Formats: sequence, structure tokens, C-alpha cells
Amino acid sequence: MGAKLVYLVTEDWYFLSHRLPMARAARDAGFEVHVLARVGQLRAAIEAEGFTLHALDWQRADKSPVKFGQAVAQVRGHLIRIDPAVLHNVALKPAFVGGLAARGLAKLSVVNNINGLGSGYLSEGLAGRFKRFGLGQALAFLLNRPRTMTVAQNPEDLAKLLSYGIAPQRLRLIAGSGIDTQRLTPSPEPPGPTIVVTYVGRMLADKGLRTLMAAHRLVRQQRLPVQLQLAGTADPDNASSIPAAELESWVREPGVAMLGHVTDIGALWAKSHIAVLPSRREGLPLSLLEASACGRAMIATDVPGCRDVVRDGETGLLVPLEDPVALAAAIGRLASDAALRQKLGATARLRAETEFSAEIVAAQIATLYREMAVGGVA
Repeated sequence: MGAKLVYLVTEDWYFLSHRLPMARAARDAGFEVHVLARVGQLRAAIEAEGFTLHALDWQRADKSPVKFGQAVAQVRGHLIRIDPAVLHNVALKPAFVGGLAARGLAKLSVVNNINGLGSGYLSEGLAGRFKRFGLGQALAFLLNRPRTMTVAQNPEDLAKLLSYGIAPQRLRLIAGSGIDTQRLTPSPEPPGPTIVVTYVGRMLADKGLRTLMAAHRLVRQQRLPVQLQLAGTADPDNASSIPAAELESWVREPGVAMLGHVTDIGALWAKSHIAVLPSRREGLPLSLLEASACGRAMIATDVPGCRDVVRDGETGLLVPLEDPVALAAAIGRLASDAALRQKLGATARLRAETEFSAEIVAAQIATLYREMAVGGVA
């Protein structure tokens, strides 16, 4: 085997859903891949890829300084035993835990993914401003260290990191982990008069689900033949998680289906007409990338991350943040115009092939790993 690469992620499911193409690219480039994560039911799936999985005892939502220190010590112990050339921290908490755990390990290079800049970027008011200031100071301390590179998934996150004082030579723009455009392919729209609008993601308020439900009610008032599908599960460790009782009340409303976790995403989009994501902010939304690969027209909020996948009038429609009237109008427009849906979906598929495919992103990430394995940026 070649040099060792360690991924530090919060959960095993997140590694498989969001970082598997990247890890496969590393494996195919000759790296010995290790994964540090809290392990649920997916050990066998990760190990079947030829990766070595190491279980961590931590919780994403735990903000205890004691638990944070224990996590740093636990990760550091794994790094000393594995002795990797590169550590890739995925998301904000792993970046802080892994960055501190790697201090003093002189031969270790560190790659960070800061996806969407976390909930700190979404906080409002004076408290939010203080939180963002503190986040910026902490990131500048953490990310400007030798042998450290940070990957942003969209240009606005890159600009924000630069504004925090991160040195330009320590930043790189790579669009996500790559989408398997061979496995996810376009299919004809499902027949019948009902137009199926599908959301894929966690059941979080930050994803704009309450706005989506309000928009759906407006669409139903217009007597348009629209059904809303919500595919995904609750995330109790996230402060933005929508209560189970509220989710249950939505299912009782006309034209709403709750699908839970969906494993065959290609089959899901084959049974849908429109993809929707009214999120408050994203790094680079996987659900929209997958919908693009499947040739589906999209509706999303005009916010960072979403607008990097959805080009208004080209691959989908963009609407203002938290505006159910505008969202309902966009749904109604696409529901009533099959030709427009097909035009937008075809362009979305082309972008998936030429900008977001696994092959394109794999080449970029493999190059980065090789650079960092021999020292990277001093």
C-alpha cells in the first residue's frame, strides 16, 4: 500500500453519503484509506470498500469542553498509531478536533473541508455577529498553520475564508466530492397528471422545510395537481431538527408524503418531476447535484451553495430566502410547463457531466492528496 490517508468525520453515514467518491479516488490513487467516525450500522459497507474504520466515541451536538478535550485526545491517539501522511477533516467540528490533535505531528499534513461554514454563519443579531467574529479568529489560528490546506466547495465560502485572514495559498476550491454520472442517469418523467415535487435531505428547519410546507399549502389552494415528497430522516443531534410531532402533522396534510431514508436515489428521481431545496445556506448540496445528474429541473433558494448548482433560468429556478409565495409561484410555474422542466433538466445533466462528475473531482482531490503527502504548503 502507499501513503496513509485518514478521514475524520462525525458519523459513518455521513462519510458514505458525502465523501465516498472522494475516498475512492484516494484509494485508486494508491492511498491506504482509514476512517475515524462514530460507528452506527455501516461498518461492513465502509470496510467493503477496502477502508479501515476506527470507531470514535463522540457526539456532534456535545458542546462540553471536557468532551471536546477527550475527543482531541482520542483522535490524537489514533493518529499516532496509524501514522498517516494526510489527515482530512470533514466539516467544522472535525476541523477543530483534528487540527488540534495533529499539532506537534511534524510529518502530518492536514486537509480541511469547511462546508457551508456551519450554523455559526446563520446566527442572527448581536450574538450572531460575535459568534462569527470568534469563528473567524479561531479559523485563522487553525487554518494558517504549516502543512495545512482548506477546501471550500463554493466561491462564496472561499471568499469568506479569505476575509477571515486565511492565506490564499492555503485555500483551494473543489466542487464537492463528485457525482457518479454513470450510475445516476436521466429518465423520462413519470406519467400521469400528478406533478411530484421532491425534497431530499435531513428534516431540519435550516433546510427551509417550514417555508416549503407553507408554499405547498399555497399551491394546493390553487388546485394544482402537485404532490410533495419529503425524503430523509430526523437529525436529533442538530439544533435545527424539526420535532417529530410537527413532522407527523405534515403527513396528515393533503398531498404530502414522508418517505424516510431512501437508498436508491436514482429510482426516487425517476418517480419525481421537480427537485426542491429551500435551504438557508449550503456548501454544495448533494441532493441537487444528484437531481442534476438525473436530469431533473430544480428549485432552490438564492443562497451560497444552492446557486452554485442551480443557475436561474438555465438549470432551475432560484427564489428568495424564506419566501413561501415566491417558492409556490416557482413550483406552480414548473408544474404547469413540461417543456421548461425538460429544458432545465437537460442543461442540469450537462453541468453534472462537465463540472461535478466523480471523474473530474477525483482528479482534483487526488492531485491535492499527492501534494500534501509530500509536504504541501510549508
